[in-house]
Amino acid sequence: MGSTFCSLRAHIVFSTKERRPFVRDNWRADLHQYLGGTAKGLNAIPESIGGVADHVHLLVSYRSTMAIADFVRELKKASSVWAAEHHESAFRWQDGYSVFSVSASQKQRVRSYIETQEEHHRKLSFREELESLLIRHEIEFRPEYLD
Repeated sequence: MGSTFCSLRAHIVFSTKERRPFVRDNWRADLHQYLGGTAKGLNAIPESIGGVADHVHLLVSYRSTMAIADFVRELKKASSVWAAEHHESAFRWQDGYSVFSVSASQKQRVRSYIETQEEHHRKLSFREELESLLIRHEIEFRPEYLD
């Protein structure tokens, strides 16, 4: 047993290109399952995956040797190819993403938030949700980059 101990957990959010509602109800669960398998293949632990037609949320635990930017790039690349080949030929993810650190004490709260995305978005748009997350996590942003 080594002497390095870490708890790294991230809430990752990204949208479809131009926020197009590509992710249909009839294959959304398959996409989430594919994202989870891809995360495992990249040596991360998918703790929760959810979303709606135009975006996805993931709660993942990852190793200290993993660069989160590389992880998200590979996750998006693999899932974009899979979705285009199996469900929607025009499917693409947006270029950017958002990532928020999650402490062990907040893990269940974030998991519940991700699992209730459909209910959540009956009242709030993706832009409103993202802006709220950015403000809550004290991340400076320019509003024009949220579109």
